[in-house]
Amino acid sequence: MKVLVIAPHPDDETLGVGGSIRRFADAGHSVTVLTIAAHMPPLYPADVHEQTKKEAKAAHRVLGVAESIFLDKPALALGELGTAELNKAVSFHVDTIKPDVLLIPYLDRHTDHRQVFDACMVAARPINGGRSIKLLAAYETISSTHWNAPHLEPNFTPNMVVDITDQIDAKVEAMSLFESQLHSFPGPRSTEALRALAVFRGSQAGYGYGEGLHVIRMGAELFL
Repeated sequence: MKVLVIAPHPDDETLGVGGSIRRFADAGHSVTVLTIAAHMPPLYPADVHEQTKKEAKAAHRVLGVAESIFLDKPALALGELGTAELNKAVSFHVDTIKPDVLLIPYLDRHTDHRQVFDACMVAARPINGGRSIKLLAAYETISSTHWNAPHLEPNFTPNMVVDITDQIDAKVEAMSLFESQLHSFPGPRSTEALRALAVFRGSQAGYGYGEGLHVIRMGAELFL
C-alpha cells in the first residue's frame, strides 16, 4: 500500500503516528510524509528552519519513511497563504501519490493544525486522487490535541488503536532526534509523556503500546 501522512509541522507526524509509520514500513508499505509548515522567517530565524528540517529527515530515516516532502510554508502564517492556495498544495500531492491510507492531523487547538485539517478534508474527497483512499483517519498530537477546551471544542476520542508495541522504541528514538522540539519531563513533548500516552492508548485495546486514530472514512476493501 501507499501511505501518506500529512504533518502541519516537523515532528507532528512522529508525535502522532511515528509508531504506525514504522509499522507500515516494517510491513513493506511505502510511506510518504508531507510537512506543510516550517519554523522559518519571519517568526523564526533561518537556522531554526534548517535545524528542524534536518531533524525531521533524521527521524524519518529511523521510522522508515520512503519520501519526505517539505512545502516550507511559514508556521503560524497559513491564513495569510489563503485557503485556495493551501487546498491546492495539499490536493496536488494527494492526487499525485494516490494513497491507500491517508493520516491527517486532528482538528485541535493549534491554528495551523486546524487549517491543515480543513485542507486535508478537501483533498480527501472521493474524487480524483481521493478515490484511492481506503482509510482516512486523524491522529492526535500530544501538546496540542489535549489542550482543546472540553465540550466547547471537539475532544480527541479514538475509535481505532494501532498496536505499536514492537515500534515504540523506534518512535521514541525518532522523537529524540528533534532536539529543538523535545521537552524535558514533565513537558508534554518529552519521551516520558510520549511513552505514557502510548501505554494508555494501548491499554484501551489490550496492547502494550498503541497509537489512537479517529477514523473518518474506511472502505471494506482495506480488509477484503
